[in-house]
Amino acid sequence: MKKISVIMPVYNVENYLKESIESVINQTYKNLEIIIVDDGSNDSSGEICDEYSKNDKRIKVIHQKNKGLSGARNTALKNATGEYIMFIDSDDIFELDACEKMYNAIKKNKADFVIGNYIYIDDDGTKWDKPVFSKEKYNEFELSIKDYEKSFYIMNSGVWNKIFRKSFLDDLQIEFEEGLPAEDAIFTTYCFIKSTNVCYIPSIVYNYRQRKSDSISVELTHEYFTGINKAYNIIYNNFKANNELEYYRYFYAKSMNYILYKFIDSTKLKKEEKIEIINEMKWFYELGFEINVPTILKPIKYIIESIKENDYEQTLKYFEILSQIRKMLPKELKEKMSKPSAETYREIADNSEEN
Repeated sequence: MKKISVIMPVYNVENYLKESIESVINQTYKNLEIIIVDDGSNDSSGEICDEYSKNDKRIKVIHQKNKGLSGARNTALKNATGEYIMFIDSDDIFELDACEKMYNAIKKNKADFVIGNYIYIDDDGTKWDKPVFSKEKYNEFELSIKDYEKSFYIMNSGVWNKIFRKSFLDDLQIEFEEGLPAEDAIFTTYCFIKSTNVCYIPSIVYNYRQRKSDSISVELTHEYFTGINKAYNIIYNNFKANNELEYYRYFYAKSMNYILYKFIDSTKLKKEEKIEIINEMKWFYELGFEINVPTILKPIKYIIESIKENDYEQTLKYFEILSQIRKMLPKELKEKMSKPSAETYREIADNSEEN
């Protein structure tokens, strides 16, 4: 049994931290190195980490000045000694057999990394009815960047439902981009581009908490969208530089829907800020025409056309209409609305064959 380094960045999560740590220390797989990076917390999080480290020698706590999520993960990666790497966010929860199932899968398949199924939980820990990836549709399989039928569904952006072979990451000399949101997406998409063997297992290994507040993805500030713009530019250029734009078209479809609805849901932006952000991200909104992803524009056709015509006043009117509709939707339907349909992806594939 090889050692797994489990990386947990921590910042002001005293209300969730104990449950998260205990989901790691109580794993059925025992050969763990648990690296907790207290990233300058100013609540009791640092003390909680230290207390657990006193009772479990597998826990290594590193206290540092605040560098953000990426900075904390990078610190942990530099200190990791395990043959495999897993990540957990400090407000989320591992299933108790997560490490065991992921280790068995990556060992059996000799993979660069393995992706596991996951499920959303509410702020209070209540699980949603179904996991993110349908167990009826997706059995265990090997992903391919040339597979547009199912691989792009499973290749989600998060690092937290995956196990990586450390030598693979070392060979890439990869780190998390600091100071940007979507750091997971930059990291995982580059790993996928450079991988030779990636596998998926349908077992639920991770519980992803949907917090009501205190999250950058909930705040949706001007800074957040400016960072997203930079991150998406990095991702696009990585795919382009590696001649994988055909697969990127599917990633783009998913990202376009996601970020537009994030923008629509934002409540902290002034009108002037919204217009500035739309203008900054115009290249991304228009990219669908350049790389031939017309179908993703159907549900939001008028929005994209108004952006293309620089009619941002009309764009904001469309956003407001959709915002009011989304406020009335149940959480599951709201989440589904933010993702392209299967028909969208099939039409993208058909469009590729025609060209």
